[in-house]
Amino acid sequence: AQRRPAPVALKMATGSGKTVVMAMLIAWQTLNKVTSPRDPRFVRRFLIVTPGITIRDRLRVLQPSDPGNYYDLRDLIPADLRGQLGKAQILITNYHAFLPKDAREIKGVSSTTRRILTQGRTDHFKETEPAMVARVLRGWGVGSARRQNEILVLNDEAHHCYVNKPITVDDDVEAEDAEATERNLDARKWFTGIQAISRVVGVKQVYDLSATPFYLAGSGYKEGFIFPWVVSDFSLMDAIESGIVKVPRIPVDDDAAHEAVTYLNLWDSVGKPGVLPKRNRKDLDVSSWVPPDELVGALRSLYRSYEREFDHWGRELQPLGHTPPVFIVVCPNTAVSKLVYDWVAGTDLNRDDGDTVTSPGNLPLFDNYDVGVARARPRTILVDSAQLESGESMKKDFKDAAALEIDAFKAELRLRNPGADLDSITDEDLLREVMNTVGKTGRLGERVRCVVSVAMLTEGWDANTVTHILGVRAFGTQLLCEQVVGRGLRRRSYAVNEEGFFEPEYAEVYGVPFSFIPSAAAAGHPKPPKPITRVRALEERADAEITFPRVVGYRHELARERLDVAFTEDSRLALSTREVPAETEIKGVVGASEVHTLDGLRAKREQEVVFSLARHLVARYLSDRPWLFPQVARIVKSWMAECLTLKDHVFPGLLLLHQYADDTVDRIYRAIVAAEPGEQAILAVLALYDETGSTGHVDFDTTKPVMTTDPERCHVSHVVADSGWEHKLAQSLETMPEVIAYVKNQGLGFTIPYTIAGEERSYVPDFIARIDDGRGIDDPLNLVIEVSGAQRRDKDAKVATARALWVPGVESLRSHGRWAFLECRDPWNAETEIRAAVGAPAEMVA
Repeated sequence: AQRRPAPVALKMATGSGKTVVMAMLIAWQTLNKVTSPRDPRFVRRFLIVTPGITIRDRLRVLQPSDPGNYYDLRDLIPADLRGQLGKAQILITNYHAFLPKDAREIKGVSSTTRRILTQGRTDHFKETEPAMVARVLRGWGVGSARRQNEILVLNDEAHHCYVNKPITVDDDVEAEDAEATERNLDARKWFTGIQAISRVVGVKQVYDLSATPFYLAGSGYKEGFIFPWVVSDFSLMDAIESGIVKVPRIPVDDDAAHEAVTYLNLWDSVGKPGVLPKRNRKDLDVSSWVPPDELVGALRSLYRSYEREFDHWGRELQPLGHTPPVFIVVCPNTAVSKLVYDWVAGTDLNRDDGDTVTSPGNLPLFDNYDVGVARARPRTILVDSAQLESGESMKKDFKDAAALEIDAFKAELRLRNPGADLDSITDEDLLREVMNTVGKTGRLGERVRCVVSVAMLTEGWDANTVTHILGVRAFGTQLLCEQVVGRGLRRRSYAVNEEGFFEPEYAEVYGVPFSFIPSAAAAGHPKPPKPITRVRALEERADAEITFPRVVGYRHELARERLDVAFTEDSRLALSTREVPAETEIKGVVGASEVHTLDGLRAKREQEVVFSLARHLVARYLSDRPWLFPQVARIVKSWMAECLTLKDHVFPGLLLLHQYADDTVDRIYRAIVAAEPGEQAILAVLALYDETGSTGHVDFDTTKPVMTTDPERCHVSHVVADSGWEHKLAQSLETMPEVIAYVKNQGLGFTIPYTIAGEERSYVPDFIARIDDGRGIDDPLNLVIEVSGAQRRDKDAKVATARALWVPGVESLRSHGRWAFLECRDPWNAETEIRAAVGAPAEMVA
């Protein structure tokens, strides 16, 4: 067996010149091999492997014959040696080429038939390892002994290439999320492909280049642990301090009341269950979507900064032929990216009568419509780099979402290339070209100002015009933070000033909790780790699944058509920057700081605010009677005059943020209800999407004490006991014959909205139990149980809301079964209390 050479890794910050280093390695190896052809230390065959098509195409500059090659552009070798460089043989591919392809004979055969034919044995309809290597290397002497060990492999963005460590029972490995799982699988495909080439042909040396050569969660190694074969580390801090990349500036302070900086850890606010959709739904579009305030505030605040950058570009850079600055939004999934894209850039909506209406974008510089007509050149694009990079066909949902931009770019391509055969260009090729040419003069993507991305924008995306980045996704590690921030670090200019230094350039970053320098708290001796228990729903216990409604509010059914209002002390609102900051300070590790504001909302006219709030109230509470809008608008105007107080640095336009708008319309609606004679029926208001929660989604780690649950009674593996009282109640629920199923409300996302002192809050009860109260298991009673200790004012408000509003509101919907509420004050008497409760009418439960 041939000796496999140990790889050598070079850690280089994004934008610091990895491609130049690869060109230098190729030149050094080739010129030495040509000069000393029998010297076994050198080669002139190079396989360059990339994580996707974008980088594969961009690395054509490593081909000596390419018109824009780096050897000439960067003046890497003397002129008298330039001709010898042409003897280098260079192949550039993406790691997806290592996947064995199907033989022609299996094309069109169903997966079931294929399984029958293979029956667990080796799949002979797949390429063999030598056949795969021969295809990738395109005849580079596969099987020829004379050609052995003459290939040097360069892995670009090599944090995608490693082999997992076998996990043993002694390993302390965190559970993987779906994204980490997929990335680990990709890393294994890449690594095993190179292993196959080493076995079949032989590899002289492997060089890995990456800004973040770290192991991921689930790899078998400590997450974030640097590859042990790294021999050189030029970190992001080095690159920033030397001035060869932009300085990322992140939020460091704001004028909100809470301690956390709102737009630094944005996902903490918008990533809660039910706030953003997890998947596409036919009944959800931008006209019915209510984006969270923190997301709207972040978009508007960062956009305000972009306006200033855009104005500078128009005055100083556009006359010089530069392309506009670029704003990036990184979303967690296709559903969120489509909604954000439509909110930012506008979209066409199909009405029930078959007509199409235009919903304009909320950020004018990114709007793809001009007075209701789609622009010939879109300013904002929607991309899914994972789909585009693999080279496979795009999924239908993304293709449908990007249909308008695809049509627009096809039309532009026809104008630029009259007579060209455009039928051979696929939609994937077109979008890939647009994405890869953002910021490139004279190319399809030159006019793009905003990119809304699903998941991460691909590595190697070399636009140097990115000035603003908004992360709307989870960032579990600094690795992910650095990779996203890296998309905006390439400098626009490398011209030196009179002092011989680069002028500083900045990238404004929201929503990416990136740490430039480790905190002092990281020093010292770590505490010994606590035992971790994985709490999750088990598929084999699906019969014990419990579902529940996601209630976001309550409304009354008004009997009269004539609306009156009775303002009370509860109707008053003092508007401040307590929750959503009107000013955010951003700062980098070096350079100037800046303050971002919400001046776009400050400019809203009072009548526009009145109409927006009235429309919101009608949609929320009176959607079945839209003709009441004029009366509602009159009442809203009266409320603003009589009940609204503006504190320092605020303005009426802030009421248009969702959080303030909800609070405002709730106060006004309660005043309308108070003026209504008689008693009105209560209905629960459900979330616009994911309106039903389930125990099936429970999956988290905990270091708290746990109790293993009965497989027949609980869908979830453990009860996490926050107190001895809860532990005792769980034991009672395990033994009571009336209990069909139960669950502890932890990691479940079950909340009851309530109000105290005019402030909206969410109440998290302790348990849900599905009980046979005499009507049989097909019509169970869902009992919400609260284990009560010391009584507090907020506990009274929670319990009162659950009994008087939540239970009757849910039961009025007649779609989520029967419900009741029990406050259990003595867990050692729980069985008696539960039996007494379920034997009484729901409204009498005590």
